[in-house]
Amino acid sequence: MSSHPSGGGGSGPAGADGRSSGYLAVFAVREFRAVFAAHAMSTLGVVVSEIALSVLIYRLTSSPLLSALTFALGLLPYVVGGALLSSVADRFPARRVLVVCDLLCAACAAGMVAPGVPVAVLLVLRCVTAAVAPVFTGTRASTLGDILGEGDLFILGRSVIRLVGQSGQLAGFAAGGLLLAVLSPRAVLVLAVATFLGSALLLRFGTSARPARAGTDGGALVSESLSGMRLLLADRRVRSLLLLAWVPPMFVVVSEALLTSYAGALAVSPAGLGLLMCGMPIGAIASEALVGSLLGPRGRARLTLPVAVLAMLPAVGYAFQPSLGWALVCQVLTGCGISYTLGLDQWFVAAVPERLRGRAMTVMTAGLMTAQGLGMTLAGAAAEFVPVHQVIACGGALGLVCVSAVLWGVLRTRNADGSRAHPDTTGGAHR
Repeated sequence: MSSHPSGGGGSGPAGADGRSSGYLAVFAVREFRAVFAAHAMSTLGVVVSEIALSVLIYRLTSSPLLSALTFALGLLPYVVGGALLSSVADRFPARRVLVVCDLLCAACAAGMVAPGVPVAVLLVLRCVTAAVAPVFTGTRASTLGDILGEGDLFILGRSVIRLVGQSGQLAGFAAGGLLLAVLSPRAVLVLAVATFLGSALLLRFGTSARPARAGTDGGALVSESLSGMRLLLADRRVRSLLLLAWVPPMFVVVSEALLTSYAGALAVSPAGLGLLMCGMPIGAIASEALVGSLLGPRGRARLTLPVAVLAMLPAVGYAFQPSLGWALVCQVLTGCGISYTLGLDQWFVAAVPERLRGRAMTVMTAGLMTAQGLGMTLAGAAAEFVPVHQVIACGGALGLVCVSAVLWGVLRTRNADGSRAHPDTTGGAHR
């Protein structure tokens, strides 16, 4: 099968009302099936390795802080990788970048397996895998346009990748817990190595070789990355959409970050806490699957702005100190807000020049993870001085204000998708 589905540009069949042919059309593309399987494997590898490394470090040090750092270090290096390495996604052939990233992650996980490795080295290896992650994610997102075309199949393909990420977290935490019950942390890390190698093999032999998206002028990798980021941020439309991608999740994660403390205040069992933790991913998976299946591009676009705002409202309900059941409802409804990203993806693809797509996707991913890490950190700091339920409620209220301001910027540039001047590599613009 060719790299693009038949029917002109890979958008798939759609009726006059703009309804999509749905997720089945995405899986009809052979290369996407390989990307899907590789993503499922690498997601499991990341989640399982995080859990195993956290347990390993705790057993070595008996330090809750160092154990928790294994998760924090999965977010903090994103901004470094996104800002300094984003041009990798466009500068080198996509398949080569993806395979090398998987091999680097496998090498880091293998380094964690070796006995006698100092804790500091284990944390450094964790940082390396986290710095590689935005490059891998941005490159994969940009190459989906080559595989699926730039129409509705691309948007649905991105949706599937997000659904795998949410489902993979649930499955990975469950699998990691079961594996650690019968195996040592280092043995579990060996399995993580195998998942990264399996992902690399699937991408190497399941996807086609394509040339680099953009040539290089011979400049250094870091300077080229920073230059591309400046071009993207200088464009009002792109900048407003990046903020729309970053700001709502920053406030959405406030309740998630404080669930353990809130469950403690309610004196619920560990099983109850686990149920609360599942609420947001369940809402995200259900809502995105339904919106992607039942609505076409126009319907998803109409939902984008109101859903982004409504995602802030459930957190406000914590002002009433909800019971376990109502808190679970709030978490599920908050997770449903993820469906706004389907329409956002449509606008973002239309706004970004094709030759900058890899860098744009990398910057978007890095900013998203950094915003979430910042939101969690600020929420935890506030909860040291203010009751947890009030922090969550105030986070929702503040989120309403900030997201509304972002939406104003998006609305002011909404007519720019088809007529705006794209940023040019020379610093000028063209129509």
